[in-house]
Amino acid sequence: MSDVVSPLKRKEIIAALRIGTVPRRGLELFAVGLERFEKAIDDELHAVATGGGQFKAVRGEYGTGKTFFSRWLEHRARLEGFATSLVQISETETPLYKMQTVYRRCIEALETQEWSTGAFASLIDRWLYSLEEEVIAGGESPDDADAFGKGVGNLLEKRLAEITKTQPQFAAVLRACYEARLREDHATEQGLIAWLMGQPNVAASVKQMAGIKGDLDSDGAAGFLRGLLEILRQTGRKGLVLVLDEVETIQRVRGDSREKSLNALRALSEDVHRGRYPGLYVLITGTPPFFDGPHGVKRAPALAQRLQADFSGDPQFHNPRASQIALQPFSMSRMLEVGQRIRDLYPTAVPERVRARVNDAMIERLARAVSGQLGNQVGIAPRLFLRRLIDVLDRVEEFEAFDPAQHYQIILNASELTPEEAAAAGVSRSVDDIELDLGGGDREGGDA
Repeated sequence: MSDVVSPLKRKEIIAALRIGTVPRRGLELFAVGLERFEKAIDDELHAVATGGGQFKAVRGEYGTGKTFFSRWLEHRARLEGFATSLVQISETETPLYKMQTVYRRCIEALETQEWSTGAFASLIDRWLYSLEEEVIAGGESPDDADAFGKGVGNLLEKRLAEITKTQPQFAAVLRACYEARLREDHATEQGLIAWLMGQPNVAASVKQMAGIKGDLDSDGAAGFLRGLLEILRQTGRKGLVLVLDEVETIQRVRGDSREKSLNALRALSEDVHRGRYPGLYVLITGTPPFFDGPHGVKRAPALAQRLQADFSGDPQFHNPRASQIALQPFSMSRMLEVGQRIRDLYPTAVPERVRARVNDAMIERLARAVSGQLGNQVGIAPRLFLRRLIDVLDRVEEFEAFDPAQHYQIILNASELTPEEAAAAGVSRSVDDIELDLGGGDREGGDA
C-alpha cells in the first residue's frame, strides 16, 4: 500500500508523529486493530446518509487511540461523501454547554473530501453557484440582470423553505449574501458568511444588511446546525460527522457548568434520535470514569441509559453496533505492526539503508525499551514510541554512518511526558531526563 502513497501524504504523516500528534490524513495507512469496527461504522453511516441520525460514544483509557479512532472514522466518512468536523471540548476554549461555541468550532474545523480548510465558505459559494446554474438551465439568461436575479431569488426561497421553518435568520442571511454578491459587495458577503459561521464581532453595519442583530446564541446555534445539514444535502453531501473529543473534561469544571454540559449532551442525543438533525452522526469520546464515575454520564440518567452497553466477557466479542464501544489498550504485537508500517511509509532517498538499520528487530527493541520505562504499560507507550521511531529514522536518513544499534540512546525528557506517561514512568514532571538503554553494544561518537 505504501508504494502508491504520495510523497506529500507521507511527509504529513511523519511530521505529525514527529511531534507526537495524530496526523490529519493518512490514518488508514497504519490503522491496526480497527477492522472489527469497519462494517458497523459503514452501516451506521449508510443509515445516516438516508436521513437518519446517530449518536455514538467511544471509550478508552489514555493511549488506546480515541482521537486516532475519531480521525479514522472521519476519513471513512469523507470517502463516503460526508462532511466531517472534530471539536475538542475544553473547559475554557470550548465548553460543552455553550452550543454557539461548539457550533463555531464545528464550522472552523469543517472538512470535505474536496476541502480541508475553508470548507464552509466554499460550500456556500458552491450552493449559490448551483442556484445560478439551475436558473440558466431553465432558460434564463444572466445577460438580463434583473430577470436573472429574480429567478435565482425565487429558487433560493424555494430551497430555503425548510430552513426558514426552523431557523429564519439562517435563511435571511443567505438571502442577503446573494444580494451582496449581485452588488459585488464582497466585504458584506464575507461578513455575513462569518456571522453564519458563528463568528463574534461582525460589524453592525454588515448585520444590518440582513436585518439581524447581536451575535449567535445557544438556541440559534442549534437551528444553524440544521441549516448546515440542509446546505450539505443540497450540495450533494450525505451528511455531517461531528466528533466531540475529550468530553470527560467536563468532570473538572464547576458543578453548575458540569450539570449544564451534561444536560446539553443529553439534549443533543435526544434531538438526534428524534430526527431533529437528519444526516447527523455524532461521536463523543471519553475515558471510562466519565461513563461510569459519579461526576460523568451517570448524573444524566436518560443519557446514561441511552449509552448503556455490556462490556463483560471477552473484548473480541463486544458489540461494535452498540451505542457505546470500547477501545482496547495497545498490545506489543499491534505496536510493532504500526512501527513497521510507519517505517515503510517514511519518505527516504536511502530506502535500503533504512530497512537494514531499522529492521523489525530494531523496532521491537525500541518498543520494548520505551514501554519498559513506562512500567511495561504498553498501552501508554505508542505516542512516545512513534516519536522515538521517527527520530531514529531521521538520523539514519541524515547520517550515513549512524547505526541505532550502536549510537542511539533514548532520552525521555520529563517535560515532554503527559501526566499519564509520567505516572506510568513513576517520575515527577520536574525531574531530570530519564535515560533508556537499548542494550545495543558499545556506543561511539559524541552526542546521539
